[in-house]
Amino acid sequence: MDISELEKKCLARTYGRQPIALVRGMGARVWDSKGKEYIDCFSGLAVLNVGHSHPKVVEAVTEQVAEIMHSSNVYHIIPQVELAELLYRVTGGYKSFFCNSGAEANEAAIKLVRKYKGKSQIIAAKNSFHGRTIATLSATGQEKYKRNFEPLCKEFTHVKFGDMEDLEQALTKETAAVMLEPIQGEGGVVVPSQDYLLDVRKLCDENNVLLILDEVQTGFGRMGELFAWQLYKIKPDIFTVAKALGGGFPIGAMLARGDVMDVFKVGDHASTFGGNHLACTVAKAALEVIIEEKLPQRAEKLGEYLMSRLMELQGNHEVIRDVRGRGLMVGIELKKNGSYVVEAARERGVLLNCTHENVVRLLPPLVVKKEQLDRVVKVLDEVL
Repeated sequence: MDISELEKKCLARTYGRQPIALVRGMGARVWDSKGKEYIDCFSGLAVLNVGHSHPKVVEAVTEQVAEIMHSSNVYHIIPQVELAELLYRVTGGYKSFFCNSGAEANEAAIKLVRKYKGKSQIIAAKNSFHGRTIATLSATGQEKYKRNFEPLCKEFTHVKFGDMEDLEQALTKETAAVMLEPIQGEGGVVVPSQDYLLDVRKLCDENNVLLILDEVQTGFGRMGELFAWQLYKIKPDIFTVAKALGGGFPIGAMLARGDVMDVFKVGDHASTFGGNHLACTVAKAALEVIIEEKLPQRAEKLGEYLMSRLMELQGNHEVIRDVRGRGLMVGIELKKNGSYVVEAARERGVLLNCTHENVVRLLPPLVVKKEQLDRVVKVLDEVL
């Protein structure tokens, strides 16, 4: 029985699989079970910012596994405190709560808002994506993810992303927080105006409302800064991360300014595996790589180059409606469904992703080489 047939027999069928099994990776390259090599422009969905099998991450995993992987948050966990201290320094004073995923980080943020503000109404954006749990699905602004799972939480109001007038009209005395992605990833790589988040921050301050930024996909260098909020010269009250934090190992975090986080008391929230020895050791190693190798600056430079090459493609291919993005999160919006591009590129040795049906999304590791991006553009040119 081949792997696909065995999967059908034994696994929940919740994923649309591409017909390959990846078994090895190095940097921005991966190999499948048949030995075929690919340039990875998906990074496990913006997870592998430091690339596959980075030596420092491999060393951290290997050494920590041999010592202790897990105890419990009942005890002090030295790597957890070390990671939290590093995040405290690079964020300018945010405290951390560790969990296992982006959805869990967003759940923690929602709970923290409710306790801090004493009310539950949260404004989120249409076209957003915040997770698959009932609460984060309620926050998500895409109906296709919600079908068959109603009733959802009623405490979420959705407004048009990037539209300040719509946001202002949605504010009420019951509003506790505004929850946004700096750039909408699953929504099709939607980039707001440079002033949008600055105006949102100002509006929240004027109305005594908390600002939550979901940095699960944009965080850890992909946008050209360590966090996207740094690009927009603002500071959120709460922000959430996961994906690239662990360099491939599952870990998430909810970070908040001190006075907000301090309303959480013993027993208010918890996670059995959240912040265990192995996860935090690996995450600290991955974050140190991002900082030491200046991967945010690399993402900014290579992102500008990639955008310029893709805009040249737009001039040559009528099927391209738009090219947009920031750093190494780039979307190519097509005038038709983009799944054929993903399939044809894969056959030519490039792994891509299509989101929002017609947006071909590029999320390469931040260690990707310029010549690899040139190869990706050449393949896209051929396919289109």
